[in-house]
Amino acid sequence: MADSIEAIQKSKKTYLAVFGALLVGTVLTVLVASPPEFLYWLDVGHHGFDKWDAVVGLLIATTKASLVAVIFMHLNHEKKAIYWIFGAGLLFCGCMAGLLALAKSSPIFDYLFYK
Repeated sequence: MADSIEAIQKSKKTYLAVFGALLVGTVLTVLVASPPEFLYWLDVGHHGFDKWDAVVGLLIATTKASLVAVIFMHLNHEKKAIYWIFGAGLLFCGCMAGLLALAKSSPIFDYLFYK
């Protein structure tokens, strides 16, 4: 915890900077999901909302979630074991997303499933 006024002011500046970054990330997420006629230069991939816009939105959301976990949940003051657990959770989520993408790209076509 902060014991001096200087430390409190430093943590206050950090929290305000993270708040600003979260606000910018929220605005960017909304703009990426907005119709392409609104801001065409933010339309990634094909015209309209597609998988690349979803990927960009999820990357922004992951960055925002990491900021909240590190700063507001004080993971930056924890021991190294917490970082390993947090990283393993992120790796697990990434592996599950990869398995879902693999299953989507190669579906099972068996006559028993389509009767």
